[in-house]
Amino acid sequence: MDVPLATRIREWLRAAVIVVRRQYYVRIWHMDLGQGTTISTSAKLDKTNPRGIHIGKYTVVTFGCAILAHDYVNGVNRDVRIGDNCFIGAHSIILPGVTIGDSCVVAAGSVVARDVPSGSLVAGNPARILEHNVETTRYGVRVRRAV
Repeated sequence: MDVPLATRIREWLRAAVIVVRRQYYVRIWHMDLGQGTTISTSAKLDKTNPRGIHIGKYTVVTFGCAILAHDYVNGVNRDVRIGDNCFIGAHSIILPGVTIGDSCVVAAGSVVARDVPSGSLVAGNPARILEHNVETTRYGVRVRRAV
């Protein structure tokens, strides 16, 4: 079955926009982004301390997320580290100095104020660990275990 021309054009444009945005974050703002990382166009990455943002390979930052690497009130810059194969849900806020391990899922609307160990699912305000030993593939897609 042939894919319609409009669909092929849309997919090509989407891929081109992802490449251009990645170069913008890496070359202009000097953020540390891993291979295959996807960041929504509506996500807010801290431009006050852009070198403090480190995101691992094949991680997704979805729409409306805010990743902060500075605290204006206290006058400090703190690095934010997000591991490989993570999923950061819609409208989540990652506060300065937080480290999120590999294969983590941050639920939508969560406010992450403390470090998250690898293989965890967190949710809430403040974010709390709901599940341990979570397994994810690329882009934070969960691997379901047979019961």
